[in-house]
Amino acid sequence: MGKWIKSQAYLDYVDFITALNQKVKGLKTTDDLHVSPVTEAILAMLGQLDQWIDEIPPIDQPQRFGNKAFKTWFTKLQENAERLLQEALPAELRPAAAEVSTYLVESVGNSTRIDYGTGHEAAFVMFLFCLYKIEALKEEDCPATVLQIFTKYLELVRKLQQTYRMEPAGSHGVWSLDDHQFIPFLWGSAQLIGNPTLQPHHFPDPKIAAENAKDYMFMNCIEYINKVKTGLFAEHSNQLWNISAVPYWEKVNSGFLKMYKVEVSMYLKVLSSNVITLRCGMSRN
Repeated sequence: MGKWIKSQAYLDYVDFITALNQKVKGLKTTDDLHVSPVTEAILAMLGQLDQWIDEIPPIDQPQRFGNKAFKTWFTKLQENAERLLQEALPAELRPAAAEVSTYLVESVGNSTRIDYGTGHEAAFVMFLFCLYKIEALKEEDCPATVLQIFTKYLELVRKLQQTYRMEPAGSHGVWSLDDHQFIPFLWGSAQLIGNPTLQPHHFPDPKIAAENAKDYMFMNCIEYINKVKTGLFAEHSNQLWNISAVPYWEKVNSGFLKMYKVEVSMYLKVLSSNVITLRCGMSRN
């Protein structure tokens, strides 16, 4: 671990997370954003993966969790990921698809354990990272990378989790804030910085979360939790409940970033050590 956190790859990965965090401060998910042809192509690719879930329904089995139909879906992704990414990239960048697509495959969960957690989420962030590394995506694509591509990915993995009854990877998703995710809470809290009406103490209210779910990723995550969990919010999501007492979104966001740096990205084994600094307005914190 010591070698990893001192590596350029670790620093660049954290820089990328931080840069995108900066790029979505104060933005709504529904804002009119710059959407490049590559962004549109990646969104279409994720839409194709979503369609495959409908084509590969869960099978009848005695186990309640870990539906084995996920293995079939996952195998189809493995067999087609490189081709799908090639189709999404400009012709001159298609040779990179063989390497970059491996992160896409790793981002949807583990086909042996049929689980999903923060490591898989990080693999998708690394997938995005690589798209900037090869300059398929540019600095002007940063807001849409978070608010359109990552949002579409989040919809995809939630559908996978629900359809195939995927378990949280590790203990409660290791360091996830719900059962599986972390990053949408980080980037989603950045969207709310400076919001004149929504404060952290508002988000445990199911009505407020639902009313603002389309505009803010953080509220969308809370709405999703309220749909899939029962009981008191303070009991099933105690860590988030505690965070609702923080007075300002700036402090929530900076706290999430520190938590991610210390507790999540230091331990990730899915990340490559062959990453160069991206051109996405990065500045180290």
